[in-house]
Amino acid sequence: MDIEDLQTFVAVADAGGVSAAARRLGLSKSIVSRRLFRIEAELGAQLLSRTTRGAALTEAGSTFRDHAARASAEIDSARETILPTGGLRGRLRVAMPLSFGPTHFAPVLADMALRHPQLHVHTSYSDRFTDLIAEGFDCGIRVGYLQDSNLIAKRIGPIYGSLVASPAYIKAHGSPETPDEVVAHDALMQGTEAWQFMDGDKMVAVQPQGRFKADSALALAAAAATGLGIARLPDCITHEYVASGALVPIMTRYPPPSAGAYVVRPPGAHPARKIRVLTEMLIEHFARNPDVWGLDRSSTNRAKPS
Repeated sequence: MDIEDLQTFVAVADAGGVSAAARRLGLSKSIVSRRLFRIEAELGAQLLSRTTRGAALTEAGSTFRDHAARASAEIDSARETILPTGGLRGRLRVAMPLSFGPTHFAPVLADMALRHPQLHVHTSYSDRFTDLIAEGFDCGIRVGYLQDSNLIAKRIGPIYGSLVASPAYIKAHGSPETPDEVVAHDALMQGTEAWQFMDGDKMVAVQPQGRFKADSALALAAAAATGLGIARLPDCITHEYVASGALVPIMTRYPPPSAGAYVVRPPGAHPARKIRVLTEMLIEHFARNPDVWGLDRSSTNRAKPS
């Protein structure tokens, strides 16, 4: 049984249809369909039930999908092991945040592709929540505070943040001195999230109020610089604004707790070697470029990284 046929079947099963799987694999729909036909013919069983909305796994298909995924992973691992000079091959699909990805993570992926000429790197940049399993990603990068999930996460570095406002906003409205005063100000937010601050060793949560919301930290920083309100943002997003004087850190006696950047992947016994290599390169990137992440502006009032 052809390994490419197995991998194609797994892609269709996870994507929920031939068209979506073809886009992920970079293949035509006709090639994907032929591979599915071959594997079903060889097995003598229908694995997928085609519908107008896509394709659903039959009972046999659901059982076979897990075996096919494990076999594909083992073959990929074996191929990587015998490649000369530790080279990687195959395809790596990564989901990254739009606010950080192009500027902070893309150079690492480019370097990885340069080091491994047989590796195909496909990256999707978006600040929306990405379902890695349903959308067929090998791994993703998450920045902030991780919520409970069935994903496996590896921390690659700390992320510090600050509450900031423009000089014009501070002149017109003042700035909060304590977390309790935050609710009296116009907050620039991603949604309806609570904001946490450190009062010594104790964490204090407040529910800010505001009329300007965006799912991009870059958009919130730009809005804050115009004087629209206060924003709680990562230092690596605001450091150029702060350096130019367009934004000013405020309420510095109560810093936000340190967050983190993580490589997250679907559950499994062992991560693929290409994910391990990417993780190691990102950890090295954090350590080598602390100024880019705001890690050289630590202070005694800052929360310690976890």
